[in-house]
Amino acid sequence: MHPLSTLNHVVGIGVDLDLSENAAEDVINYDRRTKSPEKIVRIDSNFQTSTGTDENIVLIMNKSANSHQTGGNYTKLPVSTGETGENVISHPQGGFSRNYFHDFADLITPLYSTSYRFKRDVHFIASDYKSFWVAKFQGLLDKLTMHGIVDIDQEKQVHCYVKLVAGLIFHQELRIRQVPGQSGGPSMETFRQLLRKTFSLERENAIRLKARDGTRPRLMVITRKRTRILTNEDEISILARKLGYEVVLAEATLSSNMSRFAQVVNSCDVLMGIHGAGLTNMVFLPDNAVLIQLVPLGGIDGFAKLDFGNPSGDMKIKYLDYKIGEKESSLSDTYPKDHPVLRDPLSFHRKGWDSLKTVYLDNQNVTIDVHRFKSTLAKALKLLRH
Repeated sequence: MHPLSTLNHVVGIGVDLDLSENAAEDVINYDRRTKSPEKIVRIDSNFQTSTGTDENIVLIMNKSANSHQTGGNYTKLPVSTGETGENVISHPQGGFSRNYFHDFADLITPLYSTSYRFKRDVHFIASDYKSFWVAKFQGLLDKLTMHGIVDIDQEKQVHCYVKLVAGLIFHQELRIRQVPGQSGGPSMETFRQLLRKTFSLERENAIRLKARDGTRPRLMVITRKRTRILTNEDEISILARKLGYEVVLAEATLSSNMSRFAQVVNSCDVLMGIHGAGLTNMVFLPDNAVLIQLVPLGGIDGFAKLDFGNPSGDMKIKYLDYKIGEKESSLSDTYPKDHPVLRDPLSFHRKGWDSLKTVYLDNQNVTIDVHRFKSTLAKALKLLRH
C-alpha cells in the first residue's frame, strides 16, 4: 500500500514533503479563487485535522494505516484507485499560461529545475489545468516525465505517492541558480541542451566571423502586429543588409508551430526585437549568439534587463540593448512635451502595473532612428568576431 495523498490546489516553493514518514507535515493550501495561499492544513500521524474539510483543503496522509475510526476529526481513508508512484510534483498551470514569456519563465523552466533530479520518473499533478498549454508543450513535457499529467481539479480517483514536491522551484525569470560547489545539477546550459534535443536544433554555436571571408550572419527581427510595433522595420532591414547581415523577419504567435519556429531561431546569429514575449525565443539561439533588446520609452529599463538581459549570460548569449529615445516613440506625437508621460514616467510606475502597461507597453509604437541604430548593429557584428 502506498501512502495516500489527496491533493487540491497546492502551492509552494519546491518544498519536499516525505509522505513515508510518520511525522506531521505542514502544507500550504492554494485557493484558485484568490490566487494566494489560504490556509495551513496539518495532517498528523493519526490523521487528525486542525480544520474542517472543504473543496480547497489539501490532505496529505502517510501509510501507517489504511483507516481510522470515524467520528470527531477522524476519517476513513479511501482506497487508491488511480496512479501510484514514488514521486510527484504538484503545481498550478493558471496565471500567465497564455503568455509565451511566462510559459517559460514561470512554468517550463521551474518544472525542469524541480523535476531534474528525478530523471523523468516523476508524476505531475496540475491545478488550473490548461489542455491547450499541455498540447503545445507536450514534446518538452515528455522529456521531463514518463507519466501523464493529472488534472487534479477534475480528478475523481485517489492517487498515492511517497514524496510530494509542493510547488515549483523558481529562482529568477529564465534563470536557474546552481548550487555553489556542486556540479551535475540543472542549469540554463543543460536546459538549452534539452531544448536542442527536443526540437532537433542543429546549431550549438553561432557563426564566428573572420575578416573578408564573405560570410553573412543571420539577423532575425521579431515583428509585432498589435502593440509596440516597429514601424520602420523595412528601413532597419535595408540598413542591416548593407552592413552584411542576412535578414529574417518573423512574428511569433500563439498559433506558431513551436518546433519549426525554434529551428528558424536556431539558424540565426542575432535576434532583435522590442521588449516583449517574442524575445523569449532567445532560448533557442546557439551559444555566443547576440540578443538586441529594444527598450521602449517609459523607465522600464530595470525589468527589461531582468527579463532578458540578466538571463542572457547564463545562456551563453551576448546582450545589447537599445533604449528608445523620445523622438523615436509614438508617445511624443500623442502627448505634449511637458506631459508627465514624457517628463515623469515614474509617476505612472507608482500608480501600479496596469497604469504603466496601458501607457508604455500597450499604446507605444517605435520608429527607430536608423543612423543612431547603426552603431548597435555594428557592435553585434563585432561581438560575433570574438
